[in-house]
Amino acid sequence: MNAVNIGVISDLHVDLNEQPDEPSIEEALLQVVLERKLDTLIIAGDISNDAIRSIAVLKWLREHSGIPVLFIPGNHDYWSKDNGIKDTWEIYKQFQTYEGCLVERPYALDNGWIVIGNSGWYDYTMGEPGYSIEQFEQMHAMDRTWQDSLYVDWRMSNPNIHRYFYERLEKELEQHSGKPVIMVTHMLTHPFFKVPMPHPQWSYFNAFLGSTDYAELYQRYGVKYGIMGHVHYRKTHNFEGTELICACLGYRKEWRQESAVQEIRDCIQIITI
Repeated sequence: MNAVNIGVISDLHVDLNEQPDEPSIEEALLQVVLERKLDTLIIAGDISNDAIRSIAVLKWLREHSGIPVLFIPGNHDYWSKDNGIKDTWEIYKQFQTYEGCLVERPYALDNGWIVIGNSGWYDYTMGEPGYSIEQFEQMHAMDRTWQDSLYVDWRMSNPNIHRYFYERLEKELEQHSGKPVIMVTHMLTHPFFKVPMPHPQWSYFNAFLGSTDYAELYQRYGVKYGIMGHVHYRKTHNFEGTELICACLGYRKEWRQESAVQEIRDCIQIITI
């Protein structure tokens, strides 16, 4: 059986990164997808600040690339800054109408591998010592507000929505036990990827980057690859046999290259299986 080349990227932030005198971010990504001759593309969340825009980008990429474009929503994708949808569960269901969305729908590759994923969430276990749960629940410190508190409404606490996603991931991993698995979240699953200390702001805001609970799923179910995003790092880490990949495009102000095409070439990671 021929090898399958899977491109991995996250945090495109197309609405924030677009420039009037350049191709769109999705056009730049398409160019790299075609250059690398990818068989599948995985986007680990944060395409834009509005769900409808994010779905439009996904459909455009799938149509023009001719390959499966798999996706899990990031926290920004659950915002509705353009269309004003207040109920995050409504947005959650909208994403499930896109056939490449992994939320509650594992995807079987032709070579027997399974891609399992959902957004994941944060439960403050990535937070640094010195803060109480009550302080993290405020989602505000040092004159900065974590914007999910303004644009996301799950009608349950952050630790509870984390548990909701965790239990669904575990159920799907159990259903596909024994198969080679790529697990995709937007939120961080391992503390290796959180912002290193000391840092004046992230000593508080690391709490909103993910959960240390997810890492145990890798070991319990023999996950081969763990894909994540959110923190705008580009790092890999081998965690007891699971290859962890964080390949975030991030905000233009964080880029090192002049053009989106060049930056995406540097950012995208390729898994060959």
